[in-house]
Amino acid sequence: MQTLSQLFIDIKRKKPSVKESEEPSYSMVGGCTGFVFFWLAFSLPFVIYGSNTLFFLLYTWPFFLALMPISVLIGIAFSMLFSGRLWKTLPLTGLVVFCVFWTVFKFLSGW
Repeated sequence: MQTLSQLFIDIKRKKPSVKESEEPSYSMVGGCTGFVFFWLAFSLPFVIYGSNTLFFLLYTWPFFLALMPISVLIGIAFSMLFSGRLWKTLPLTGLVVFCVFWTVFKFLSGW
C-alpha cells in the first residue's frame, strides 16, 4: 500500500518537466520613463509662467510630489501593456503624465 507522499512523488515523476522561461523586465524601462516625464512635466510651468511658479509650488508641493509615484506607475503600466515597445510606451506615457500634471496644476492655480 502506498502512502500519500509516495503517490505525489510518483505523480511528479510522470509529468514531463517544463522549463520556465524568464520574461524580460519591462517595468524598469517604464518606471524610468515615468520618472523622466514627471520631471519634464514639472519643468513645464517654469517654462511657461517663469520664476513666479516657484512661489506657487512652495505651498502646493505635496500635491505635485504625490504625482511622482503615479507617473512611475503609469510608465510601468504602459510598458507592461505594450510589452516593452518603446515607440508606443514613450509617447503615451509622456502624454498621460503631462496631462495629469497639467490638470493638477490648473486645478490648484485656477488660471
